[in-house]
Amino acid sequence: MSKSIFILRDPLRCSGCRLCEVACTLKHEGTVWPETSRIRVFELFPGVDVPHTCAQCRDYPCVKACPEGALRVDEKTGAVVVKEEKCTSCGACVRACPGKVMRLHPRTRKAMVCDLCGGEPECVKACESAGYFALRIVPYESVAYKVYSVFPEEVSRRLFETMLGGE
Repeated sequence: MSKSIFILRDPLRCSGCRLCEVACTLKHEGTVWPETSRIRVFELFPGVDVPHTCAQCRDYPCVKACPEGALRVDEKTGAVVVKEEKCTSCGACVRACPGKVMRLHPRTRKAMVCDLCGGEPECVKACESAGYFALRIVPYESVAYKVYSVFPEEVSRRLFETMLGGE
């Protein structure tokens, strides 16, 4: 088994350009379709942009919740991979996701989540190429679970309070 990876997100470096969303949809959909991006940038407070994608929870609640066995963990990357032919669109994985990341594809209604592009995430490449470095690949073992299982609303609120002194 190869070392699993994680996409470390630094919202303080995120410009909100959404090149990560564009790169993701070009890779997975063959077109620019932000609604289907496996990484999403939330701007819940003006000027506070939060990139949000799968945290690859150590206990994989989405995989455990799937009654059809349509989700599995990629041995190489540690990413959750969807077997679309087995997915019945029941939404159990969506309800089980603690970070509100798992969604159903708007056209196919099949489960949709970041698959880390087989270990070379296009979103990270796009962010680095643009010079923002808000996304980085790190070894999964170096990540503290609780830090990354937070809803984007909570991360946005914390950043807003830190950056702008909001309440």
